[in-house]
Amino acid sequence: MSTDVAGIGGLFFRSRDPEARAEWYREHLGIGAGDEGMWNQEAGMTVFAPFASDSDYFAADQQFMINLRVKNLEGLAARLEAAGIPVERRDEWNTDEYGTFARIHDPEGLAIELWEPPTTADES
Repeated sequence: MSTDVAGIGGLFFRSRDPEARAEWYREHLGIGAGDEGMWNQEAGMTVFAPFASDSDYFAADQQFMINLRVKNLEGLAARLEAAGIPVERRDEWNTDEYGTFARIHDPEGLAIELWEPPTTADES
């Protein structure tokens, strides 16, 4: 199927304190560090997947979860933990096929899944 959609152009969500929340994302994840919150991300896979309303993959009171592709998940997790941000890891989340996962929550409780895809032979 051909499509004219080239990718996700933005993620917009409500916040009790937009400035503080934006600063948290800039400081801890480097997102929105440019002018007007712009962030030039690297090309790569983006998963677009609606979940069943009764899924327990993330909190039932959240309509969505952000999944961020990362490099060096362990290094990022160590920096986040050093900043006092709890990082959740579960062995069952990790697979050779899809890679390694961890979870954090932003200051307003939104789940953020950190995903390090498996390294392909071309990338090593």
